Amino acid sequence: MNKNKTTKNNITNITYEQIKENPEIKTFIQSGNEVLGILGYTDHSRVHAVKVAETAGKILKELGYSGKEIELAKIAGYMHDIGNSVNRHDHAHTGAIMAFQILRELGMDDKDTAVIVSAIGNHDEKTGTAVTPVSAAVILADKTDVRRNRVRNKDLANFDSHDRVNYAAIESRVTINKEKGTVHLDINLDENISSILDYFEIFLQRMLMCRRACELLNAKFKFTANGNKMA
Repeated sequence: MNKNKTTKNNITNITYEQIKENPEIKTFIQSGNEVLGILGYTDHSRVHAVKVAETAGKILKELGYSGKEIELAKIAGYMHDIGNSVNRHDHAHTGAIMAFQILRELGMDDKDTAVIVSAIGNHDEKTGTAVTPVSAAVILADKTDVRRNRVRNKDLANFDSHDRVNYAAIESRVTINKEKGTVHLDINLDENISSILDYFEIFLQRMLMCRRACELLNAKFKFTANGNKMA
């Protein structure tokens, strides 16, 4: 290992703020969001990237994880969707390879790079699962980002199922309780647009992924919709 890349005192040699301001990474996120817009997907812009990054960091911070793990989760969360700039199919694995190259060129410590690319490569519910605290936090942050303003289609008559569920989410929030060991997603849905049953039909696999992620963090995943405890 290059001695210039080693990290000490539980810190990273490349920070989240540096990654967030990196023009190359900004370009890949923007390009991926444009590709998904053409394909009819919800918003995957820097707004989503920042929200996932900061929620992932918040989860680990409030559960008592180290400063380094918090920073790595924020970096992985911000970069998790860059693979969409290539293709939506298998974007998690593509994004992990892209992140590997970018982080190596920036001089990030090898072990830190490995943690980040693993989190990115495992964030999609079709092919991944939580394997580290960092990956678990990214999964939870990504899969709980359900909100009305992610919907790009403005014609309700032409909404697909994902559009309806996201547009119906008037409000959603993630809270963490270290004492109880819980990560809680609380959603307020407009049931005139999409029912709670519709939500589960679309997002059941994601909610199960969140449960597995919480188990790895020695926590429990709780889900409430319109005041009803669902999990």
